[in-house]
Amino acid sequence: MQRTLFAIVAILAIAIAAVLFLVLRPKPTTSATDAVAGARFVIGSPDAKVTVVDFSNYLCGHCRDHANDVFPLIKRDYIDTGKIRYVFRDFPFGGQENVIRAGEAAACAADNNLYLEYHEALFRAQMQWAGLSGEALDNYFADLAGQIGVAPATFLQCLKSGNKRAGVLADQKLATDLGLTGTPTFIVNGEKYTGQRPYESWKEILDKALAGQSGGSDQGGASSPAKP
Repeated sequence: MQRTLFAIVAILAIAIAAVLFLVLRPKPTTSATDAVAGARFVIGSPDAKVTVVDFSNYLCGHCRDHANDVFPLIKRDYIDTGKIRYVFRDFPFGGQENVIRAGEAAACAADNNLYLEYHEALFRAQMQWAGLSGEALDNYFADLAGQIGVAPATFLQCLKSGNKRAGVLADQKLATDLGLTGTPTFIVNGEKYTGQRPYESWKEILDKALAGQSGGSDQGGASSPAKP
C-alpha cells in the first residue's frame, strides 16, 4: 500500500512540475513573422516568395555543419535562383563574449561586402578561436579578415570602435523575445524549425513553402541548447 501511495505521489509531483514549467517558463513576446524586421544581413531576391531567417551561434557545432555542408546547396538551388531570401541573425548565449565579438567581426567584414565569406570563415576556424579572448581574439579575427582580403589594421579599427556590438545584442534580444531555445533555429515564412537537418529535409521544407503549403514547423533536428 505504501509503495502504491508513494508511486501515486511521485506521478502527481512530476505532473505538477511539468504544468508549472509550461506555465512559468518565459513566453515569447514577439511573433515569428517579425523575425525579419531590422535584419542587417540579407541575401537573395527581395521579391522571393519565401524568406528564411537563420539564428546561429558561431561556436555551435550544428550551426557549423549547416553552414559548411547544407547552406551552400540551399544557396545554389534556392537563393541564387531567386526562389528564396535568406536572413542571417546572431544568437550568442549568455556569457559568450567571444561569440558576441565574432558577430561584431562579421559585421565589420560586411562593411567590406564580405559578410558571407567571413561568416563561413568563422565557422571553418571555430576551434582555433574558441578559447581566445581580449586582444588575442581581436588579432585572430583581424588575421582571418586578412585571409579574405580585408586589411587587418582597418579591420581592427572597426572592431575596437565597438560600433557593431549593438546589432549583435539586438539579434540576441530578438531570439529571446521569440522564445528560441537553441541553435540553429530557422524561421521559414513564419514557421519555426529548430536544429540542423540534412539537405533533403530542407528541400522538402522549402518546396512546400514555395507551393504555399505548411511544412509542419519544429520538426526535429540536432541543436545546441541556449545556455543561461
